[in-house]
Parts: sequence; C-alpha cells; structure tokens
Amino acid sequence: MRLDVVTIFPEYLEPLNVSLVGKARARGQLDVRVHDLRAWTFDRHNTVDDTPYGGGPGMVMKTDPWGDALDTVLADGYETGARAPALIVPTPSGRPFTQELAVELSERPWLIFTPARYEGIDRRVMDEYATRMPVYEVSIGDYVLAGGEAAVLVVTEAVARLLPGVLGNAESHRDDSFAPGAMANLLEGPVYTKPPVWRGRDIPEVLLSGHHGKISRWRRDEALRRTTLNRPDLIERCDPKAFDKKDREMLSILGWEPDPDGEPYGRFWRRAEGVEQ
Repeated sequence: MRLDVVTIFPEYLEPLNVSLVGKARARGQLDVRVHDLRAWTFDRHNTVDDTPYGGGPGMVMKTDPWGDALDTVLADGYETGARAPALIVPTPSGRPFTQELAVELSERPWLIFTPARYEGIDRRVMDEYATRMPVYEVSIGDYVLAGGEAAVLVVTEAVARLLPGVLGNAESHRDDSFAPGAMANLLEGPVYTKPPVWRGRDIPEVLLSGHHGKISRWRRDEALRRTTLNRPDLIERCDPKAFDKKDREMLSILGWEPDPDGEPYGRFWRRAEGVEQ
C-alpha cells in the first residue's frame, strides 16, 4: 500500500516512523510519503490560506496550492506504478471513521490524505478530485481539532494493522472491538496475563480451565456486558438476528429484551426498571 500525506506540518507525521507502522515501512509493506504543502506556494510568505467568501471568522485553505500538490502526487504515483488512488479528507463534518471503513480502506492500494488547518479546504478542491477518484470525508469523533494530522495518524494506524503481515499474528484483529463478523457492534471484553494473582486479585477461573468452549462463551458474555455498560447505543441498533440463544440469555440478564413495538426485524431496548447494575 502507498500512502501520501500533504500537510503544512510534515513534522507532525513523525510517529509514522515508529511502532507497527514504522516496521511495516521498513519491511516495504507500506510506502509512506509526506509532502509539505508550502512547496507549492509561490509568494514570499508561502501563503496557503485566505479570507472566506461571505465573511466570517477564520481562514480557508486556497485551491491553487492544493490542486498543484495533488496533481504532482498523482503524477508521481502513476509513474511509479501506483493505481486506484482514493482521497482521504479528515474533517469533523465527514462520515464517522469505523472499523468497517478501516477494513474497506485497507483493501485499497493507494491512499492520499489531505489534513487541513484553519476552517478547512476550499470545497472546490474536493469536488474537482471527486471526478478522478473516490473521496472519503471522514471524522474520527464528534469534536474539533486544530488540524487533521492527528486524524491521519489514527486512520493510518487503524488501516495499516489490517494489512497482511503487519501484525505478528494474522488472527490478532479477529476479536477486536467492532471487528467484522461476530464482534461487529460489540466492544472487546477484558484481557489478562501472568501472574495469576496480582495484589490479591485473581484472574477469572474459566481462563485457567483449558476449556476452549467455555472460554469463548465467557469472552462473548464479557463483550456483551462491556458494550451494555459503555455503549448501550450499539446494542440498541443491533439486529437481534446477530445474537444466538446464549447471547439472548446474557442480554436478558443484563436487562435487555426485544421491543414488541419495534421495527419488523426487532430492535432491542433496555428495561427502565427491575435491573440491578
């Protein structure tokens, strides 16, 4: 996979040289190139922004530097054999970045990131490049940062760890929170390691049993328990068909039951009373 990042703060992307992403780069599994947007400015102050049309506070990033930068990155990528680029625009007004989207992006061969500053990039830039490639406007949360570089780091790490050979154990991400399949819309439960007793605290006995079926069931129940506690909204929008009989028994213990007046395929709702925390 090739990743290009165009930014006015290249030094912000230094963490891409460490940890799993750094190792993937060293092994040649990930080709990361960081470009300074100011290299495509031509005035003495290297200006990349201007006042917004219509008035208002803040500044807007200009079209020409972004257009020239992206044209150069695309030309270089095509010359070096990259194909099927996709433009990733970090913005709080984008679609939520989810594990499902991380999986989708991990299957693309070339991602180009445009982390903005100020009030964002002139909209015409995204409209222009949407005629050439898929454009993903993504948000990493319901808050506003000073710039999009932190979001680039988040998205890159989430995507890179899904590439073949990046994780030491290819199965490591199968049971992640939100992982496609059985863990979709669920949070991963607690994990433990040696020693078996620490400061008087034992680990759950089932994890020492060697009974893989019981351990699997315990982990599933703990995932349901943690999701109920921390993200009940995920349970509320789950399709009940995703839960087997044992799941339903645990959900009932946790205070959930199908909504008799819900949609045809049934949504879960949490009982307002009669449930112990």
